[in-house]
Amino acid sequence: METARFFSANGNAGIKCGLCSHSCVIANGSSGICGVRCNKGGKGLIPFYGYVTALALDPIEKKPLYHFRPGSKILSAGFAGCNLKCPFCQNWHISQSVKTNSDDGVSCGADAQGEKMSPGDLVSGALHKGSNAIAYTYSEPLVHIEFLLDCMELARRNGIANVLVTNGCVNGEAANEVLALTDAANIDLKCFSAETYSKVLGGDLDTVLAFIKLALEKKVHVELTTLVVPGLNDSVEELDSCAAFIANLRAGPLRETQAVPWHLSAYHPEYRWNAPPTEAKFLLEIKERVSKTLPYVYTGNIHGEENATVCLHCGKALVRRFGYRVETFGLAAPAQGEGVFRCARCGGTTGIRN
Repeated sequence: METARFFSANGNAGIKCGLCSHSCVIANGSSGICGVRCNKGGKGLIPFYGYVTALALDPIEKKPLYHFRPGSKILSAGFAGCNLKCPFCQNWHISQSVKTNSDDGVSCGADAQGEKMSPGDLVSGALHKGSNAIAYTYSEPLVHIEFLLDCMELARRNGIANVLVTNGCVNGEAANEVLALTDAANIDLKCFSAETYSKVLGGDLDTVLAFIKLALEKKVHVELTTLVVPGLNDSVEELDSCAAFIANLRAGPLRETQAVPWHLSAYHPEYRWNAPPTEAKFLLEIKERVSKTLPYVYTGNIHGEENATVCLHCGKALVRRFGYRVETFGLAAPAQGEGVFRCARCGGTTGIRN
């Protein structure tokens, strides 16, 4: 077990975890809501430090990231546990895999899951596979923030980019530290209802919005994903609210080319949610509707999907995507020190990072 951070004493009641908005007060021998941050003898410990539940070389578009190193491969590492309890979770086999013995947490001595790896193992794995980036993904990586910070620092020293795929439900201190080491992030914007976040998902909308804004302030490349779930967040009004929030974000001095991409992903029945799958037709209609105010909107998780990114200066296709098959013929290499691709046709700046 490794010593955890972001804990404080809480009198005789136990210790308090300050990582996320739950602010779990954890009794000796138990864990918080996430199932992986625990109290043993009055100390905050993380028995799952370095346990990787999934490791794969993925297309970067799978994260999904469409405007960051398109067509490249990325080493993806997943972890057990999550600080949300989404009843429709598409990766519940991982996120809810920690063996619980109560609604409030698990025994601090629960069996670790996955393969034990050191930060050096993960970075070496990326170098061995020829990947110049590591994604912390699949479930909620931030509940393992101590391991992430160790990995990210080592990755930076070895010229490897850090990609965070997260629900964004962590408090300011932790957010500041991890985002300072993050190059790109896909952040879930699960809905735009504080009530739904609190009562259905077990999260906090304001915390997520603050995390998104902070990531942009720290010059992290940000893309957002909303899983469109029938009966939960699929009203036109709610999706319009999400779109309005995204439209008001500023990721750089050029709003048109630096606007935050939004991924609208189709839900399929999983875990405890039995509503019918999101209809592709509905998703495409929403995409067309919000594209009037957002320049980069993409659909995902639907059969036969095609997504193109076009130059906002001349209309030429910069990148074409057919599932995970990617064509980048419309991109020209960035000027030295610029870090952003240009349009091969007109030379205009794009929002796609190298």
